[in-house]
Amino acid sequence: MTPPAASKNTNRQAVLGRHALNLPNLITSTRLVLAFGLFGLIAAGNNWVTSALLFIFAASTDALDGYIARRNKQITVLGRILDPFVDKVIVCGTFVFLLEHQAAPDSGVRAWMVIIIIGREMFVSSLRGILEKEGKDFSANFSGKLKMVLQCVAVSVSLLSMAPMFPWDWVPVFRDITLYLAVAVTLWSGAVYVSRGFSLLQND
Repeated sequence: MTPPAASKNTNRQAVLGRHALNLPNLITSTRLVLAFGLFGLIAAGNNWVTSALLFIFAASTDALDGYIARRNKQITVLGRILDPFVDKVIVCGTFVFLLEHQAAPDSGVRAWMVIIIIGREMFVSSLRGILEKEGKDFSANFSGKLKMVLQCVAVSVSLLSMAPMFPWDWVPVFRDITLYLAVAVTLWSGAVYVSRGFSLLQND
């Protein structure tokens, strides 16, 4: 029988061992650094196009690190923890910083939108933690991936809508449509995950 101390050391190595220091996890960590750079640009409020391009680049690395991890069989415990955490930091954090811009130029983001987005992420993450602790598969499905894509589109359009180089009247309308669509799909995705989660909890 493995002593408790040895078991703890083994688990620590499984999460933080040398194999966890791979390219996918490095890309994920870089995305976290880029997120804080993005927040600084939004807070400065003087270069919206650069902010949008940085967000698009950082968000696109989410698909890249996952692809490399699957192709090279480098999926690790650290990556499974770090990747969704960083995704939530960059998306939810950007929405929070955009909330500060409600005067001209207006980001279109409102407090109730941010509450729905962050609330959904917190509840689903808590539910996933409970289910995975019990050994149940609660991996992302189509609704979650669609939610992520639409939120990224909404953030990008919101940032670009504040740039002086896009003064056209239809830009705020298009921005608001993407924001409302992203929030609607966030609610729908949350309902799908909650229904699926409670079904799994009942199948004990």
